[in-house]
Amino acid sequence: MTVWSGAWVIQHAGVELLADSEEAAHDLVGLAVRRNPKRVHLVVSTVLAKHIPVTPSVARQVGADLGARVESALDGVRPDLVIGYAETATGLGHLVADALGATALHSTRRPGGSALSFEEEHSHATTHRLQPGDPGLLTGSGPLVLVDDELTTGRTILNTVRELHAISPRPAYVVAALLDLRPDDARAYADKVAAELGTSIRFVALMDGEVRTHGDPDDLVREAVAAVEPLGEPGPDHAEETTVAESWPPDVATGGRHGLGSADAEGFEAAVADLGAEVGRQVAGASTVHVLGTEELMYLPQRIAEYLEASRPATTVTLSSTTRSPVVVRDEEGYAIRHGITFAAHDGVDDDVPRFAYNLEPGRFDAIVVVLDDATPADGAAELRAALRTLCDKLVVVRVGA
Repeated sequence: MTVWSGAWVIQHAGVELLADSEEAAHDLVGLAVRRNPKRVHLVVSTVLAKHIPVTPSVARQVGADLGARVESALDGVRPDLVIGYAETATGLGHLVADALGATALHSTRRPGGSALSFEEEHSHATTHRLQPGDPGLLTGSGPLVLVDDELTTGRTILNTVRELHAISPRPAYVVAALLDLRPDDARAYADKVAAELGTSIRFVALMDGEVRTHGDPDDLVREAVAAVEPLGEPGPDHAEETTVAESWPPDVATGGRHGLGSADAEGFEAAVADLGAEVGRQVAGASTVHVLGTEELMYLPQRIAEYLEASRPATTVTLSSTTRSPVVVRDEEGYAIRHGITFAAHDGVDDDVPRFAYNLEPGRFDAIVVVLDDATPADGAAELRAALRTLCDKLVVVRVGA
């Protein structure tokens, strides 16, 4: 019998996960422990393609399912804009926008000017910026959709709504998340904010529930959080590394950091097809291929993985992304994060904060395709590439927008 990947945390961290359907909860999430004094547990999505590798078709279906719930909440009205939250929900926001036929924009933690910024109080990296190429994206009068992976208190969402409403008041906002874990008082506070602003804020999710604390973490958890140790001794650096030669058109966006809508669709789809074909040639002969996005760059890796999945039916293709989130790794049944690598930032943020990728166990994949954008300099991401070369036989480096 398979042990649920949240069982260890439930047993040792003094928390419990409550949901209408335990089976659905176990299908959607696992649990881990993170090195963050503000909140020790981490809800780990098993379908988001962030910390845990999933097939791209699973991630796509989840986005479509969530999009259908948004569409119902909007009574069929097309939203002006769909905003996904960095870093974890940038890809999910795109998938929801695809389902709705809407323009996608995602927040960023990268430096630079912004049309709007807001705070995520409980996070390890709190400041979000919106950097639309067209500032008019934020000044519409129709409904707007906000997409996150998980709602714990909803305060980040409400901070965003206040800022957006000050720029351009709207009659309705729909907040979409895989998991809505807000307690009753947080739900009541959202209603109060909506009334104060004179607007509607509706929430939809694939699962409603709550993580409750009923005791203190035990010694195993405290020791794991306090330990300062490497994630594990790396294996030999043995993979062949190649770089994709296919260039990304300079006038085509690589994702929604500055906005991606119907006007961009033709050029984007053609560029994805060309790039996907070249990546397919590079991984010819591999039976297991993993596509790894890098932090906020999640949607283009999703599309590359989908191309490989559709064009190479005999190949097992999975998808995940690197992250800033420091999670305790524990190779034990019933725990969600069982392997990890760490490396320096490569996206132009000189913050001395390590980055991570999880559950890419050595030998699990014949080939890994890592996707980098123009924030990474030529021949950059050296530590990430070196770590990935210890895990597979072939590493394919894809650079876009450079």
